[in-house]
Amino acid sequence: MLGVEKPIGVTEAAQVPQQRSELLLDAAVRYAEERHWDVFPGTWLEAVGGGERCSCGDAGCALPGAHADRPDWAGQATGSGAAARRMWSRQPRASVLLPTGRAFDALEVPEAAGFLALARMERMDLTLGPVTCTPDRRMLFFVLPGGAAKAAELVRALGWNAEAIDLTGRGEGYYIAAPPTRVGGRGAVQWACGPTNANRWLPDVDELISPLAYACAREAAAARARTS
Repeated sequence: MLGVEKPIGVTEAAQVPQQRSELLLDAAVRYAEERHWDVFPGTWLEAVGGGERCSCGDAGCALPGAHADRPDWAGQATGSGAAARRMWSRQPRASVLLPTGRAFDALEVPEAAGFLALARMERMDLTLGPVTCTPDRRMLFFVLPGGAAKAAELVRALGWNAEAIDLTGRGEGYYIAAPPTRVGGRGAVQWACGPTNANRWLPDVDELISPLAYACAREAAAARARTS
């Protein structure tokens, strides 16, 4: 079973060791076999001139070592643990990427809003799915497939604009980086709420949208106040 990791505090600086390739392979196989998530290998980090650069070769890569390395990535994704093992055996340093719109969609929010929403959800006794926290201070809440397409309208019904409060749905045609993928020198993607047997059944977007939208709107207002 995938282990549970403690939630990461908003101000806590996670100390991420250098990524080990065997962890990437093991994680990819577990996601496919235990969660039935499709996985596919992305780019990786290469040592160049005493530093690290994305295998894509772009010195200004926005997501070094953490994006798809081919345009047909959707067809490459597999839910087979054996196939995942073969792919990462060929390139052990490849990032672990998960296509959304298949086994799950994701709601992406700023990290500060995400942790505020998590606290609110706990008080509301809501059942959560897995939640990732990225080195770019973003959080992604896993929901049932189809949720991303409904998110903007649900936020509008609550009186906000999803784009204005920085709440984004990731569904079909997108992918996300999964732990323990490392993004350049920024750190690794981590679990704020790890996948367990208890959250194997994902929540519907309707269950999470209210606390997420509230938290995003509150953080957006605070950001405006800081810059005014």
